[in-house]
Amino acid sequence: MTVRELILVRHGQSVGNIAAEAADRDKLHEIDVPARDPDVELSDTGREQAEALGRWLCEQAEDERPEIVWTSPYRRARQTAEIALGVCDAHLDFRVDERLRDRDMGVTDMLTGHGIREKYPEEAKRREWIGKFYYRPSGGESWADVAFRVRSVLTDLANTEKASRVLVSAHDVVILLFCYVAEGLDEEQVLERSRTNGVRNAAICRLVRDDESPSGWRVTAYNEDDHLREMGAEVTDEPEVGDEEAGERVDAGADAGGER
Repeated sequence: MTVRELILVRHGQSVGNIAAEAADRDKLHEIDVPARDPDVELSDTGREQAEALGRWLCEQAEDERPEIVWTSPYRRARQTAEIALGVCDAHLDFRVDERLRDRDMGVTDMLTGHGIREKYPEEAKRREWIGKFYYRPSGGESWADVAFRVRSVLTDLANTEKASRVLVSAHDVVILLFCYVAEGLDEEQVLERSRTNGVRNAAICRLVRDDESPSGWRVTAYNEDDHLREMGAEVTDEPEVGDEEAGERVDAGADAGGER
């Protein structure tokens, strides 16, 4: 048996999301995050979103449910999967994979766009020149670096995982880049998607194996959040800390702020 489908889920809203949104709204330079990035937990809303995800899993036919979980080691991603499976009373093995972690922001970590321009003006200029996809903050990662991680995970899923359906719990840019690889998007296309349809908290994307696709995968669902609305959970959308210019996604109906 080999993997036939990936159910990709972004973690629920985190306390870091709330702090980042407040910092951007108040035009602060630093984000008052309560813990180091790997230890940031879900907010109350995030827990409700994870519970809604669990109720959605309960409604799936037995042969449509995941058989194993691959998760980012970051607490907010693990909590999302654990809460969802607890609601569904599903006892699945967890594979924690550091390649699914959030993007490393390097010296710009915990800074808003305002803070980066104030504290590291040379980084802001370099980002503007290189572009968002290939820009790597000092000590951190670019989107292209994360895409390399994603390609490695997809290779292992295809070649080593025995389950046919896998739940992947990770972060917005990570999941966006899973779809980027599967669909063969280019730099302009993936950045436009990020601006206009960035992955929402606890939203679902699906990839299925497709031998006729150049990537070997095909996206069958992107950024689905009906399960949240149907269960009465708030729908939230906060991009990655420091990765968005202030207000960049407001016009698309998203909240400025951070991933975390």
